[in-house]
Amino acid sequence: MATRKQTSNQLDAGERDELSDSAYAFPRVRKEPLNDASHVRNAIARFDQVRDVSDEERREAFRRIKRAAGKYGVEMSADRWQDLGKPSATMKSSDKPRTPTKGGRAANRRADRSRDELYAEAKRRNIKGRSGMTKAELHRALS
Repeated sequence: MATRKQTSNQLDAGERDELSDSAYAFPRVRKEPLNDASHVRNAIARFDQVRDVSDEERREAFRRIKRAAGKYGVEMSADRWQDLGKPSATMKSSDKPRTPTKGGRAANRRADRSRDELYAEAKRRNIKGRSGMTKAELHRALS
């Protein structure tokens, strides 16, 4: 059986078990480790997805994440825990994900879309093999 190659920023179950509770943003539920910059960025992005924690635990987790961000040089724009994990309130309309329209204009816009946007459309259309496709391959598959 093939084993998955582990990158340096992934923790296996054993490594997670070895971390002390204080190494987590949410120590009681042992969620969101803060052991390197990659994990700090992940904790920021997934902050609002952690379940079964109180507002006080979120406040404390925010403090821990902010401290870890400073330690690992991760930029953090949020000033309040309520803003973590949410899209920016100042998002411009040009930054919002585009939804394809029917007709020829959708194909023209596809060239301007990111790989993630193309992948999302391929997933919606259930195109097989999409996860291994490049941006150009996704574009061709959606044409």
